[in-house]
Amino acid sequence: MTSVDTPPPSATPAELANYFGIDVPFMTHIGLVPTSLGDGICVTTLPLRPELANSRGDVHGGTMMSALDFTLSAAARSHDPLRFGVVTVEFTTHFIDRAHTDLTIIGRCIRRGKSLAFCDGEVRDAQDQLVVTARAVFKLIARDRS
Repeated sequence: MTSVDTPPPSATPAELANYFGIDVPFMTHIGLVPTSLGDGICVTTLPLRPELANSRGDVHGGTMMSALDFTLSAAARSHDPLRFGVVTVEFTTHFIDRAHTDLTIIGRCIRRGKSLAFCDGEVRDAQDQLVVTARAVFKLIARDRS
């Protein structure tokens, strides 16, 4: 695991605003919970809330894409999460099934070069059924430490 602490399950909303060392207001808004970050892997969870639903009552696809984008990008920068930010270069999703429970999002960095990171990931429901798969490419950008 990296040296970046993850909040306990009982964390307050203010504590959850720290997404592995960075503040991501939109992830706070959708309620994404940072679970773990290791070298090359990130896990987050998304509790089901009515505001995240589409017209059928399932979790909205855009919500899952946002959670995946963050989780995969965290995996991309997991080797040094406070030194690097990322820009999404390419992002592809495949919706396998509808989602209507709390979700677990898993992101893996499958190859990281000097400036690009290639990642894949998935969303699983509360019964561990595969809901969405994704692949993404991220450009690594050193953070300004001033």
